[in-house]
Amino acid sequence: MFVRRRLNPPLPTYINDDGKKGQDQSHNATKQHQQRRQKQANQRKAYDRTLIASFNGYITQAVVNNFMPLLFVTFAATLKIDMVRISNLITINFVTQLVVDALAGKYVDRVGYKRCIIAAHVFAAIDLVTLGLVPTHVSDPYAAILVSLVFYAFGGGLIEVMVSPIVEACPTKHKAKAMSLLHSFYCWGQLATVIISTLFLWFFGINNWPTLSCIWAIVPVIGIVMFATAPMPDIVPEGITAMTARDLLGRPVSYLFFIMMLCAGAAEQGMSQWASAFAESGLGVQKVIGDLAGPADFALMMALSRTIYGIWGNKINLDAFMTGSCILCVVVYLLAALSPSPVLALAGCALTGFSVGIMWPGTFSLAAAEMPGGGTLMFAVFAIAGDLGCAGGPTLVGMVSAAHGNNLKSGLLLGTVFAVILLVCFFLMRKMKSQDVTTQSAATLS
Repeated sequence: MFVRRRLNPPLPTYINDDGKKGQDQSHNATKQHQQRRQKQANQRKAYDRTLIASFNGYITQAVVNNFMPLLFVTFAATLKIDMVRISNLITINFVTQLVVDALAGKYVDRVGYKRCIIAAHVFAAIDLVTLGLVPTHVSDPYAAILVSLVFYAFGGGLIEVMVSPIVEACPTKHKAKAMSLLHSFYCWGQLATVIISTLFLWFFGINNWPTLSCIWAIVPVIGIVMFATAPMPDIVPEGITAMTARDLLGRPVSYLFFIMMLCAGAAEQGMSQWASAFAESGLGVQKVIGDLAGPADFALMMALSRTIYGIWGNKINLDAFMTGSCILCVVVYLLAALSPSPVLALAGCALTGFSVGIMWPGTFSLAAAEMPGGGTLMFAVFAIAGDLGCAGGPTLVGMVSAAHGNNLKSGLLLGTVFAVILLVCFFLMRKMKSQDVTTQSAATLS
C-alpha cells in the first residue's frame, strides 16, 4: 500500500533589507566611479586642443628666438649694420625678456590667461611680419629691426612663462610626461627653423629672407586660432590657495628649485652656445662639420631626451632619470673638455644635449608637485632663474677660456660645476621631502 506524502510547498524567499541596501550602494558606487572616469576622460579630450596649442606655442618661441640670429651676418653684409649694434640686439632681447618674465608673474593672472597667451602670439606674428616688410624699405633698418626684436621679446617671454603652467594645469594622466613632451617641441622647432630656413635661403637666395620671415608668421597665427577656440584650465587647482611672493620666498625648497633652474640653464647653454666654436677652433674641424656635429647634434639629442620621457614617462621614474642625467652631464662635459680625440669630444658635445634635456622641464614638474599653489608667479620666477643661467653659463665659460689663452677646453671644464651643483640641490630637495613626510607621519600618529 502506497501512502501519498504531501509535498511541502516551497518556502518563500525573503531578501534581507540590509543586503539589498548594500548591493544597491555597491552598484551606485561602481556607477559613480565609472561616471567620474568618463567625466575625466571627456575633460582630457576637451583639453587636447589646449595641449596641442601649447606645443605650437613652443614652436613659435623657437621660431622667433632662432630665426633672427640666422640673419645676423646678412644684416651686417646687406644692411650695413656693424657687429657692435648686432651684439646690442642680443643684450636688449635678454633684458626685455627678463622684464617680461617679472611682469608676467604679477599681471597675467589679473588680465587672464587666454587674453595674454593670444596676445603673446600676436606679438610674435607682428615681429615676423615687421621684420619681413619694414627693414628693407626704411632709411634706418636697424631701428626697424630693434622694434621687431622688442615685439618678439614680449611674445617669446610671455610664451615661455605661460605655456608650462597651462600644460601643468591641464587634466593629463602624467603631468611630468606632458611637461617633458611640451619642452621637446622647442627643440624640434629649433631644428626645423634652422633646417627649413637654411634650405629656403639656399634654394631661393639669401635676398629672399624677408619673404621667409613673413612665411614663418603663419606659425603664431595658427597659435592665435587654436588658443582662441581652446578651453583654458584653472592654473591653480580647485581647493588650493594661490601662493603669494611671501609664501614662495618662505619655502626653503623654492630656493633649491631656483638654483636648479639656474644651473639647468647654465649647463644647457654653456655647451650649446660654444659647441660650434669649440668644434672649429678647439678640435680643428671645418665649419660645416662643426655646426652639424656641434649645435645641431646638441639640439637633436636634447629633443630626443625630452621626447623619450614625454612618450614613456609613465614607465620612467623622474627622480632616477634626473639623477642619471646629472651624472651623465658631468661625464660628458669632462669627455668634451679632456678627451684627446676630436670624435669623442664631439660626441661629448652632442651627449650633453641629451643629459640636460630633462633638467628644465623636470625641475618645473617637481616644483609644481611640491608647490601646487605656485601658479604663474612660481613659473615666472623659475623662468627668470633659467634665463639668468642661459646668459650666465656661456659668459662664464667664455671668461674662463679667455683667462687660459682662449682655450675653450678649460672653459668647458666649468660646465661640470653646473651639473654637480644641480645634483647636490636635487639630493638636498629629496632629503627635505623625506623629512617633511616623516614629520607629517609623526604628527598623524600623535
